[in-house]
Parts: sequence; C-alpha cells; structure tokens
Amino acid sequence: MKLFRDNLNLELSALKIKFMTIIYNFSDNHIKQLTQMYKAMGWGQDRSIEDVTNCVQGSQICIGILDNNNNLIGFTRIMSDFIYKAFIFDVMVDAQHRGEGLGQRLMDLVKNHEKLVKVKQFELYCLPEMEAFYSSFGFSTEVGGIKLMRCNNF
Repeated sequence: MKLFRDNLNLELSALKIKFMTIIYNFSDNHIKQLTQMYKAMGWGQDRSIEDVTNCVQGSQICIGILDNNNNLIGFTRIMSDFIYKAFIFDVMVDAQHRGEGLGQRLMDLVKNHEKLVKVKQFELYCLPEMEAFYSSFGFSTEVGGIKLMRCNNF
C-alpha cells in the first residue's frame, strides 16, 4: 500500500509540474512575490522591492515558475560569460511547494537553457543542508583548493 501511495504522490507531483508556467520576464506583481520569497528564505530578509527589481534587471537570465493562479512559486537567476562559467544564484521554491520537484525543474531549466548549453562550468554557493541536493546535479565541494572570498562594499 505504501509503495502505491508513494507512486501516486510522485505522479501527482509530476502532474502539478506539467501545468506550471515558466517565465523569463517578471511583472511588477511577480517582483513583489519574489521579494516576499526572498524574505521567507531568511537570508534575504533585508531585500526591498527596489533592490529585487534592480537585481532581476541586472541579472543576465532569470527563470521563474508560476502556479495555475499566476503566482511565483520558484525562481533562480544566472550570471555568465556564456562559454566558461555560469554562476547560479538564489534557487528558491515557495515553502508550500517544496517536495514537488520544482527545484529540480529549475536546475534542469538552467542547465538546458539555450544561452547556457556551451558553458563549461556551472558554479553556485549554498547552505550546507543543500549540498546533497546540488550534488545530485554533479556539483561538488572539491574545487581544486579554490576559496570563496568576499569584500563588503559598505
């Protein structure tokens, strides 16, 4: 019975994904929803609508997933030179839709995006609890001794 229920849940999740809309341009309402999504993530609590608008406009590729009610439920953005590196930022799924395969869908959309198919390396940084998720896409913490460095601008 449990196996049947698990398979049924997977099938229902797959059906939900099929009826999602993928967007690359964001309306004012989607920017408001994205701002709320950032705030809900914890690490983006200080982001204003103006900052999020500038962030989306300044990113080379932004990908969103909308539900059937036109609500933003998934998002990521990418910066790239389109040949050597693409840096993936802010892979987010609305808390009510986690476990439905949307994070995987976002990563598939990134790796198969027409402007990114020639990129040699995708990079990202993530919280430790997300390492296993990204490892399933071939990401590794073994980066040849390279260290993340940061300099605050103010």
